[in-house]
Amino acid sequence: MSLSSKNTELRIQRCSESDFREILSRVEEFWGSGRNRTFHHPIFIHEFGDTALVVRDDTKIRGYLFGFISQTEPAAYVHLVAIDPGARRQGIARKLYDHFIELGRRRGCTQLKAITTVSNKDSIAFHTSLGMKMVGQPNAEGLPIAKDYSGPGEDRIVFYKQI
Repeated sequence: MSLSSKNTELRIQRCSESDFREILSRVEEFWGSGRNRTFHHPIFIHEFGDTALVVRDDTKIRGYLFGFISQTEPAAYVHLVAIDPGARRQGIARKLYDHFIELGRRRGCTQLKAITTVSNKDSIAFHTSLGMKMVGQPNAEGLPIAKDYSGPGEDRIVFYKQI
């Protein structure tokens, strides 16, 4: 699949090993820090390869999405999505999600899921703009949270959408 951005042809493709190495070398650029480096596990390209996607132009990766198909429910699950800061607000993340949803549908998925931290306001805004609903019990700020989702004291926002 290809798309255009600022007169540049962008392509969505499977994440290769060299793409993965580029992503690892640019984690701080994509995320603003290295805090998410440990979530970039090679299992996503070796074991879930066709659901690890990159958007690239002729020079570098502009965005990526690592996901997988759940084995406990008919859900396509997004683990990570990140866009190059210079390519944000151009619809790239939405195109990655659309591509991933189509992969999930072809495999029988009827749901899309993702999670984020309670403090990640940009992620919450993005996922709700996709029509995803937050599930859980309201916290003090009124956000529906999944208490202890990632372990004791590690609450998360869980997003869900029928696809």
